[in-house]
Amino acid sequence: MSAPIIAVDAMGGDFGPHCIVPASLACLAEIPSLHLVLVGQESLLEELIARHSGVDRSRLRIEHAAEVIGMAERPSQALRGKPDSSMRVAINQVKDGQAHAVVSAGNTGALMAIARFVLKTLDGIDRPAIASIMPSMDETGTVVLDLGANVDCTAEHLQQFALMGSSLVAATMAHATADNPRVGLLNIGHEDMKGNEVVKAAGELLKQTPINFIGNVEGNQIFTGGADVIVCDGFVGNVLLKTSEGLSQMVRQRLTHEFKKSIWRKLTAVFALPAINGFKRSVDNRPFNGAAL
Repeated sequence: MSAPIIAVDAMGGDFGPHCIVPASLACLAEIPSLHLVLVGQESLLEELIARHSGVDRSRLRIEHAAEVIGMAERPSQALRGKPDSSMRVAINQVKDGQAHAVVSAGNTGALMAIARFVLKTLDGIDRPAIASIMPSMDETGTVVLDLGANVDCTAEHLQQFALMGSSLVAATMAHATADNPRVGLLNIGHEDMKGNEVVKAAGELLKQTPINFIGNVEGNQIFTGGADVIVCDGFVGNVLLKTSEGLSQMVRQRLTHEFKKSIWRKLTAVFALPAINGFKRSVDNRPFNGAAL
């Protein structure tokens, strides 16, 4: 395989290029085979790069884009009204064969709309989905999709998400069941009669789909490792994601707070620290940040 080339939307996100440029340069230094294309306002990007020494410019290229898509902009407005946005130009790098993938911390709705318009979807796939790995007790992680790209889904969309999720795990993961990923459908119970009409119809479709469908799964199985892929619509998935992030943060803060309450607890914490830190890492969502569209 040729050296990976990643186009980075250097202007997107809550913190923009002042965060993205240093992070990109750190990644470039850490991965010797990586090539990056930073897309955005050229003069600003050059100014930010100049603040760092030892940058390998043979593996770094800047592609100018004059416009920036705001985090609150409507996807339709971004798609039609900003053809020279950093996000659009970065996605065009993939379309033109100048990059293998795009990374953006920008407006998710605009990213989906522009990527779908510029790159299209695979045959048989109507909509892209957002997929990410959630931590699990067996430490292999559980791929969950959709996490927010599609609020309203049909049964056919959920079937397509299952196919994409199964293919993603088989192609990128190496644990014991990755060759034949276990795919579950997120529901309020294991029984076939449970759930709304869309979920019940999706369950019937998935029984006929050439994947390792294990049936309905409940929310707790995301973290216990009962499935390799769990499928849901984007409304449920986004609520699940944000709830999990909040719970993770609460547990970490509560553990830290509890052991600051008294001298006795501080002394106890000294002996329990390895176990405490191990537990905090196991419930920490931050290493699983980011998602694939």
